[in-house]
Amino acid sequence: MRTRLILSVACATLLSFMLQAQTKIPVWIDQIPNRVESDEQEIAENNDILWISRIQTPEIEIYLPANRSNTGVGVLIMPGGGYAGVAYDWEGTDIAKWFNSVGIAAFVLKYRVPLSASVENKEWVPLQDAQRAMRIIRSRAAEFKIDPAKIGAMGFSAGGHLASTLGTHYDQKIPFLNDAIEEVNAKPDFLMLIYPVISMKEGLTHGGSHDNLIGKAPSQELVNTFSNELQVNAETPPTFLLHATDDGAVKVENSLVFYQALRDHQVPAEMHIFPSGGHGFGLGIGNPSLEQWSGLLNQWIKGLWVK
Repeated sequence: MRTRLILSVACATLLSFMLQAQTKIPVWIDQIPNRVESDEQEIAENNDILWISRIQTPEIEIYLPANRSNTGVGVLIMPGGGYAGVAYDWEGTDIAKWFNSVGIAAFVLKYRVPLSASVENKEWVPLQDAQRAMRIIRSRAAEFKIDPAKIGAMGFSAGGHLASTLGTHYDQKIPFLNDAIEEVNAKPDFLMLIYPVISMKEGLTHGGSHDNLIGKAPSQELVNTFSNELQVNAETPPTFLLHATDDGAVKVENSLVFYQALRDHQVPAEMHIFPSGGHGFGLGIGNPSLEQWSGLLNQWIKGLWVK
């Protein structure tokens, strides 16, 4: 009897470990492109938020809703952090849990940042990880029980810049591994940009994101390339934008210029500008005004496929 009990506990423990292991998958399996060897170590600090910096191994953390509530929609989430690190729970896993509550599968991307001794061609590394993550999710859509034509990209602050870069540079050719996944479409079906950095232009950009991504003295070509309001065209995905007027870190004009570019190219867009809230408000919990934004987003997503 005792032996049987021990075996049962062991099996349950093993199953638990297996399920936990399945919640995270690597973005790259054998070889990480644009990686250089260094003695740098990844750092995870958990104070008010879980802050991860010096990221060495990009990963996707998977959050799936119950089968009964599953809508078939999936979202790739890119937390912010000024391209210096990622606010992993505040703008990542907490958001994923909310998405699950409304029947949407969520995938949190821990992406490499250019402010790292372990990367080269640094300005392209975040996009490289984001493109690959989107391709992995779409290639495994059946496994995740989502529609491969209903996968969006979401980003906060600098993560919003990365999401808008993915939405406007999804077909950018960057030296990747030559495998079947690279043949999968990396274009998001819709974008959700939350107090996003959009532009790299002086006077509009966020200084830290700008300097970390493209350097303090970039060429005009590099500035234009990563000023995503200049990269919008008629093929840019439908977009939801959210910002606070009193954002003292990332000017609200970042959202305004992207919205105008979408309008100019007749891309469907919805924008919500709140009078206050500052920067980095996450889900806005505790602020009666801001708390409504997640509901507005959910209604917008539902309307994307309503004819």
